[in-house]
Amino acid sequence: MAYTLSDTGISFENDTLEGFDSYKKQILFDYWMAVVSREASYLARKEVLTGKAKFGIVGDGKELPQIAMAKVMKPGDWRAGYYRDQTLMFALGISTVENFFAQLYADCENDPFSAGRQMNSHYATPTIDEDGNWLDLMANINSSSDISCTGGQMGRALGHALASKLFRKNVNIDQTKLSNQGKEITFCTIGDSSTSEGAFWEAVNAACVMKVPMIVVVWDDGYGISVPVELQTTKGSISKVLKGFEVDDEGNGMYIYTAKAWDYQELCTVFEKAEASVRKNSIPAIIHVSDVTQPQGHSTSGSHERYKTRARIDWERNHDCITKMAEWMTINGFVTDTKIEEINQRAKEFVKVGRNNAWNDYSTPIKKWSTSLQEIISESLSVPGTEHIVEDFKAMLNPNFSEIIQLARRLNHDLITAGTSNAKLDKMIDDGMALGDHNYESHLYASGNRSALNVPIIPPQIDDTCEVTNGYQVLNNYFDIILNKIPELVAFGEDVGKIGDVNQGFAGLQDKYGDHRVFDAGIREWTIVGQAIGMAMRGFRPIAEIQYLDYLAYAFSPLTDDLATLRYRSNGIQKAPVIIRSRGHRLEGIWHAGSPMGMLINSMKGIYLCVPRNMVQAAGMYNTLLRADDPGIVVECLNGYRLKESIPHNIGDYTVPLGVPDILVTGKDLTIVTYGSCVREAQKAVKVLEKMNVSIELIDVQTLMPFDLEGMILHSLKKTGRIIFLDEDVPGGATAFMMREILEVHGGYYHLDAKPVCITAKDHRTPFGSDGDYFTKPMSEDVVDAVLQMMAE
Repeated sequence: MAYTLSDTGISFENDTLEGFDSYKKQILFDYWMAVVSREASYLARKEVLTGKAKFGIVGDGKELPQIAMAKVMKPGDWRAGYYRDQTLMFALGISTVENFFAQLYADCENDPFSAGRQMNSHYATPTIDEDGNWLDLMANINSSSDISCTGGQMGRALGHALASKLFRKNVNIDQTKLSNQGKEITFCTIGDSSTSEGAFWEAVNAACVMKVPMIVVVWDDGYGISVPVELQTTKGSISKVLKGFEVDDEGNGMYIYTAKAWDYQELCTVFEKAEASVRKNSIPAIIHVSDVTQPQGHSTSGSHERYKTRARIDWERNHDCITKMAEWMTINGFVTDTKIEEINQRAKEFVKVGRNNAWNDYSTPIKKWSTSLQEIISESLSVPGTEHIVEDFKAMLNPNFSEIIQLARRLNHDLITAGTSNAKLDKMIDDGMALGDHNYESHLYASGNRSALNVPIIPPQIDDTCEVTNGYQVLNNYFDIILNKIPELVAFGEDVGKIGDVNQGFAGLQDKYGDHRVFDAGIREWTIVGQAIGMAMRGFRPIAEIQYLDYLAYAFSPLTDDLATLRYRSNGIQKAPVIIRSRGHRLEGIWHAGSPMGMLINSMKGIYLCVPRNMVQAAGMYNTLLRADDPGIVVECLNGYRLKESIPHNIGDYTVPLGVPDILVTGKDLTIVTYGSCVREAQKAVKVLEKMNVSIELIDVQTLMPFDLEGMILHSLKKTGRIIFLDEDVPGGATAFMMREILEVHGGYYHLDAKPVCITAKDHRTPFGSDGDYFTKPMSEDVVDAVLQMMAE
């Protein structure tokens, strides 16, 4: 709920507001809001230093420019910001002081933005209901869930803004809750030092090329932690460096504005001008806000006096935006010095009340747990070896929930050592662990009918009358059908538009559906993924292509930091059902031969990882993902586009279940588990081994995340007693993951008659050429030899 003038408690003539014009009232309210935010910053630091909070990073010094920005934002607009925007959130009514401190305390029950999963000042507004349906995004100003990674918001902001442009062009989409004919602006905030990140430059360049309505606001306080701007930015000024991007007479480029953080009038004028220009012309803009101060330094982890000179600190004190605004108001006769002091004092009291309310809401349930533990400890004092627990309990100052449960478990271990137990303690531990699971184990993926795991299984209809064609034509046929069926679907990436991707999966589809549905992107993997995230958060269903699997490394940050965590870190109030399309396996050359599945498995939890063996299976996986709300990566086999496949009669309708392996060959002697292009190598080996009277059960896992949800591989192992895991990742990669899943998680260890084996690529990178490929990656002959050796043991 937004604060109003009545919340200030400020009195004017005869304790009324009559006779005080609305312009002056608004100015005084803006000042009060700035002081409230500043006091929240001060108290946040104290809460960390006293141990009531773990870490704090706040927005002191940026109050006035954020208030000016709030004035021009309209319902339907989007924010993709970073962790110093608390004043903006207060001014927009997205956050209250209580919300601010609840997040600082990591209060799972009362942090509305992440349920205690993110540090303070990471904001998110609900975009979906509990069933995954879109809320009315035009009713309020929207904030996409923040991440701490510097510059990480840039790609997502680009996607939000691109969505506005595409909403104007795509009239077939029901935009009732999603857009007002694309008139929305995306506001992106970033610290000046983060403009050194490549993501910033990628996004700025792309925004200008695509001409999207995005305003990037740079807070320039002269430092990146301790590194001065002169060592961060050419000419010491991001607005000077960007002069080459400045909009020309043909509308190419971006608007560039500058303003000083302490000049209230200039800030309001600049933000109004920028907003009007961008909203009217759909040309991006940057507002370089300089002379920002940082009264408490970068964060609670240290003092800025370690790296700022006395002259700089004195300058910051004299140019503090709140101080300067107070001077301006008194000089212009809006208010007296006495009234300024009254406003300051009332703001302090207001924030303290909010802080106290938040702390009480957070600590009261914990005190109940603490009281229960204290009672149990008292009951256990007679048990030898538990004496230290009393001292440990007394030593806890403002304990958090986990510390209480930890001490309870330690007491339980002492009781077990002494040969006794306590039923109340057991229940307390069980309840506490269950609450911990409830607080932190949910919303990694979608649930219910929005889950990709719950999509109805529709088998492909294949018979002798099906057309037999090249693999890429299967995909081309599929993408044609699905683009016609789903108006929100867009596909883009390097070479995707005009030529229909390097392997022709989208050939001819830009001409058929338009360049607002199928389009090219520059060589900028970071922001290809970032813009897909931002678009998906606004209702589009993007298929974003990363041309080769190796290139995912360039998009690693937005994938693992943003897309994979979005649903989780927002506690299920936001979604981004992005599909990342790539191709890999069986390439030749050091930089075009990687199969880094282990890297993806270990870093992409929250994204499903599909590894189809052919294009018919790939199309089914795309169908499954498009019928759900979970993001996914689909890795097509690069050497499969020219192989012959039968187009199913129901292409565009059939689905492939995720987490369900496919038994391609049944056998009794040994189980081979693999995926992707290695399936064909395994099939070759199976034929050779058949001649040797070795019966192989060949299983294609189909997806690595999720992995064998029904225990099919374990069932096979129980039958054969022997198992080989095969892929072309490095040793210790995806084969090690699969082995651990089957032997440890599924309990397959107890059914082994021989030592399990992993067949992988060699430790070195794949050199160029067929010879290097043969001696580096597992071939069918390697599989045959490994099977024969295992059978001989």
